[in-house]
Amino acid sequence: MKRLFLTLAIAAFAYTSNYAQTGNDKDKLSPAQKAEKSTAKLQKELILTADQKQKIYAIELDKFNKSEALHKSGHDAKKAQKDQHDAIKKETDAKLDRILTADQKKKLAAIKTEKKAKKKEKKEKK
Repeated sequence: MKRLFLTLAIAAFAYTSNYAQTGNDKDKLSPAQKAEKSTAKLQKELILTADQKQKIYAIELDKFNKSEALHKSGHDAKKAQKDQHDAIKKETDAKLDRILTADQKKKLAAIKTEKKAKKKEKKEKK
């Protein structure tokens, strides 16, 4: 009986440790897939025109290509990578501001504020 419980415990441990290391699908997406997903989400939330959708897709694709290149570039200092990510984010936000209407900008700002609040709340729970 002890062997049976021990065998089941080992099997459960092996299964859960293997499952925990699979990661998430977000890392497996190509920059084009990430850009398409991001654009589709903005399309749904901001009700973009066809022209806006094309321009935003190009901006998002550029952002994800730069981010991937940054990750592949090597093991730079974390601070330098964070600064580069912040620069890419500011550049992307500036490009989006030129494309979106005033109402869409307000909605996007509200979405970002909500995300920050959720992130802060999640961080506080830890």
